[in-house]
Amino acid sequence: MSFDGRDVVVALLVLVVAGVCEIGGGWLVWKWRKEGWQWAFGLLGSILLVVYGVIPTLQRQIFSRIYAAYGGFFIVLALLWGWIAEKSRPDVWDILGACIALVGVCIIMFAPRPR
Repeated sequence: MSFDGRDVVVALLVLVVAGVCEIGGGWLVWKWRKEGWQWAFGLLGSILLVVYGVIPTLQRQIFSRIYAAYGGFFIVLALLWGWIAEKSRPDVWDILGACIALVGVCIIMFAPRPR
């Protein structure tokens, strides 16, 4: 399977949207259960988690490859979410680990393979 520039951008965008839904949904459920936010936040978080389950189906790759690659995006997005929503700034080791994960994601997703 080969990817042109547009395919790469779409694939990466889908991974980011899935990650935001999963992390945002999980965060809302966390706030509801652990910090006493209203039940509506837990419900909204649960809906986002269901949406997250559907979004990866928009990818062209096989299930295992998408979820393996998504793991790298989850690492980066979780660190960004923590920085923005929880004011927990990533340190140099977080950033290095996230960069390594993203390199792995690009290899998994976009390495040329025979058809």
